[in-house]
Amino acid sequence: MHKTRTERDSIGQVELPADCLHGIQTERARQNFPITGVPLSHFPALVRALAMVKSAAARANEETGGLVTEKAKAIAAVCKEIVRGRHHRHFSVDMIQGGAGTSTNMNANEVIANLALLRMGHPPGSYAHLHPNDDVNHGQSTNDVYPTAIRLAVLASTEPLCEALHRLQQSFGERAEAFDGIPKVGRTQLQDAVPMSLGMEFASFAVTVGEDVDRLRDVSRLLTEVNLGGTAIGTGVNAEPGYAPLALQYLSEMSGFELQQAGNLIEASSDLGAFVAYSGILKRVAVKLSKICNDLRLLSSGPRAGLGEITLPAVQAGSSIMPGKVNPVIPEVVNQVCFQVIGNDLTITMAAEAGQLQLNAMEPVVAYNLLESIRILRNAVDVLTEKCVAGITANADRCAALLDNSLVLATALAPHLGYDAAARIAKAALSSGRSIRAVLEEEGSLSADRIDEILSPAAMLNGPER
Repeated sequence: MHKTRTERDSIGQVELPADCLHGIQTERARQNFPITGVPLSHFPALVRALAMVKSAAARANEETGGLVTEKAKAIAAVCKEIVRGRHHRHFSVDMIQGGAGTSTNMNANEVIANLALLRMGHPPGSYAHLHPNDDVNHGQSTNDVYPTAIRLAVLASTEPLCEALHRLQQSFGERAEAFDGIPKVGRTQLQDAVPMSLGMEFASFAVTVGEDVDRLRDVSRLLTEVNLGGTAIGTGVNAEPGYAPLALQYLSEMSGFELQQAGNLIEASSDLGAFVAYSGILKRVAVKLSKICNDLRLLSSGPRAGLGEITLPAVQAGSSIMPGKVNPVIPEVVNQVCFQVIGNDLTITMAAEAGQLQLNAMEPVVAYNLLESIRILRNAVDVLTEKCVAGITANADRCAALLDNSLVLATALAPHLGYDAAARIAKAALSSGRSIRAVLEEEGSLSADRIDEILSPAAMLNGPER
């Protein structure tokens, strides 16, 4: 028989294992919210952020007289362990929950309280010595702790995502240099348009990824404004005088982010606009990445009956029935991640809109989707960089053959022969199945040397000197 302990609240009582580090409110949440199967511990950045908030609060409360030194130091010590990665498995409530994040806050309060009790020489559950609400949550509310922790978790997750995108940008840049000077057909609306080089195409991918790194860093600054100290609705009820600026100072020091208190704490307690803006940038990243992956799949289509201008690294067999078939599985998986991120953005948007009066009770689904979008995007970007882009090779002969047999060369003739004459030559080439060059040579309107000069790759790709 395992030893148990009994914990009571205003609803009743619950039996827990005697050595359990969570308490009655966590246990009720575990039973009430079997929703996603994804616990808080799935997002270590959020667990660390919760511990930082609790530690900062304890230190501020000690300084303002709200907590005795022994309790404050015990709380801060176990929070330091959690920040370092210990005890995360005890953060076990589901990410999606009713109650505006109260279950998350109480999971943190109870685990920290019981760890602190053990540190002070008392068994878990002996809350007369240190209480989850009265001590760990002193001067706080879920309504300022939880959104502050979410912001910290997102801020901590932003730079790793930016670094992953920067590596992808560099990889596209390296491919652009390798493919510089390989002429090919540029296409609009999937139709032959004008000549370009394969290097130009990959350089454009690098630029668009780099732009998103800058936008992510820009929007993340919105998250440095927090409502810590506002407690329930922003009035600061139950917080010690002078607590808020001290807690913010300590939290900034621990997190490494220059946090600032919101100008209007009541507004900040219910507004999720910063999360909507951040998610919108994640959606932008996803949309652009998905477009790039569409292009990679088209450019590598074939190997003989498609465009076939590039070859993607073969990472696994592509079919259970067609021998030798290799599919563009890495761009495909990135496409799917992007679709998920775009869907998550809609969820975040609707949740932000669903707030009522002085609180938005839908923050848990915002936290879940925002952190999940960052996580899967970062993983997808790393996979795209390492298993696809870095190993892409150019099929220069195929690019040249498609260009020579296309009608895009007619565009280069327009400045010299006029639009109508160039269009007539293009139509003659298309109807006869001959090349633009062959039609020009037959007509004799330009000398062979002039044709070579106009249709040379250097002239077509670089244009006139400026």
